[in-house]
Amino acid sequence: MPIAEFRAKAAAPAVTMRGAEMVVEALRREGVAEIWGYPGGAVLPIYDALAAHEAPRHLLTRHEQAAVHAADGYARATGKVGVALVTSGPGVTNAVTGIATAYFDSIPMVVISGNVPTSMIGEDAFQECDAVGITRPVVKHNFLVRDVNDLALTLRKAFHIARTGRPGPVLVDIPKDVALAEGTFQWPERIDIRSYRPQLEGHDGQIRQAVQALRNAQRPYVYVGGGALMADAGAEVAELARLVDAPITTTLMALGLVPATEPRYLGMPGMHGTYEANRAMQECDVLIAVGARFDDRVIGKVDAFCAVPRQIIHIDIDPASIGKRVKPTVPIVGDARRVLQKLNAALREQPAVPASAREGWWRSVADWRAQRCLDYQRDGIVIKPQYVIEKLSEIAGDNAYICSDVGQHQMWAAQHYRFQSPRKWINSGGLGTMGVGLPYAMGVKRAFPDSDVCVITGDGSIQMCIQELSTCTQHNLPVKIFTLNNGYLGMVRQLQHVDYGQRYSESYMHALPDFTILARAYGHVGLRVEREADVEPAIREALRLKDRTVFVDFQVDGGEKVWPMVRSGAGLDAIMLGDIDG
Repeated sequence: MPIAEFRAKAAAPAVTMRGAEMVVEALRREGVAEIWGYPGGAVLPIYDALAAHEAPRHLLTRHEQAAVHAADGYARATGKVGVALVTSGPGVTNAVTGIATAYFDSIPMVVISGNVPTSMIGEDAFQECDAVGITRPVVKHNFLVRDVNDLALTLRKAFHIARTGRPGPVLVDIPKDVALAEGTFQWPERIDIRSYRPQLEGHDGQIRQAVQALRNAQRPYVYVGGGALMADAGAEVAELARLVDAPITTTLMALGLVPATEPRYLGMPGMHGTYEANRAMQECDVLIAVGARFDDRVIGKVDAFCAVPRQIIHIDIDPASIGKRVKPTVPIVGDARRVLQKLNAALREQPAVPASAREGWWRSVADWRAQRCLDYQRDGIVIKPQYVIEKLSEIAGDNAYICSDVGQHQMWAAQHYRFQSPRKWINSGGLGTMGVGLPYAMGVKRAFPDSDVCVITGDGSIQMCIQELSTCTQHNLPVKIFTLNNGYLGMVRQLQHVDYGQRYSESYMHALPDFTILARAYGHVGLRVEREADVEPAIREALRLKDRTVFVDFQVDGGEKVWPMVRSGAGLDAIMLGDIDG
């Protein structure tokens, strides 16, 4: 839709200002309190404009990737749009991992990048790169602004696109001469993009079909993904499960949407999901998927999953996600919360499901739970990583935000931390990005300065963005870092153990630093824990020091593995409950 068609809808009078000032004013009008970034030549006009205003506040990171991760963490915890600012060339390329991480998990974010002057685009100028081309596969949308008079409207559109429909990151690339030029700032109070109108309400006919399928089910199952969490649909999910008397599973991205203490909750499904969650996924006769993608880490081998006859109801706001991997019986495009509200209203008009109708199904669930698949062995001396997570959950509870890196520690946290509320579990799911934990925690701590914000990480992941300990010092971000230090790239080593004949190629960390000394070098508190008896006191001490960043290095059992496990390429019916060596 042409820019001119938007200008007619602008309510505020036009004002003349420089492009860089337009960026600051647009951020203020969007309610952005702070942005994360790293300066460079192409983006200095915007930094100059930021220096003249108290808001939004800029927080300087030590790497552009961390800036985007911090904005991402803020967005995951708050549901608001996170904002990052980077320069051209390596600034943009360093940011790509953070942008892709947000894209795969549908996180609302606006990344503003500088570029060389428009007259130099395409001439291989210093620190030039094709930001739009590079980021196109990993953004919801992107813009290259060539006319300063289009800048305000472009930023308005960027925020609208990022937060609506299926959320995602949007890049706005601003050449240096556009940032320096004077133009007309006119802010549209309302955005209506003719080519972009997400469908929010589910189709009534398809909802009726879903009601009929659920009423006739003998073994119904509710499978909930991150889309339901993004839609704040926790109450609706709980009511749905009650109305149809069904168990519930939540994916890695939806942990906390259903309280871990909910009797209907079976835990996480998939590669490292619980035995009961996976068996129910395989053996249900009606599966209702809410904001979930049927990805490979959840359902395993598609052919094995689809070989079981069942009806599938798939609710998602993104029509491209429906039928992408598994063909549903009843597809419903719409916002998860709104669709479930209509579905639940229709179910309430039906007679209550008699308890006898589900007795056999719940007996099966009880038998699967009796496997106690998350049990592990302790000797009271060597620290088991699961024990650390359980103690942290017991002590910090639902008051804390848990930011995880990626690896074995992430899976142990997902399995053993008892999440009770949504948006308290902050981790990278779709892309599986190592190094996100610390910058995520920085973003969350800025959003919720009075809450405990914890990082669960490994000796490999923490070193990916460990320089951000400096950012924590500069901006007074007292987060708590708990490293499950086993001396290995643990998940890589586990896969080598299971799938590669125990040939441990390059998965041992030969030159680890003393993390406690490193933490102290940045001005923080460092604690090293080697005995199980010292785990609880160390956690309590870290949480007691409210105004200090604390790095607790737990020396955990290097041979411990994450069980259960479904091998990559296998079906959920091939779940492994323990070591292949017995």
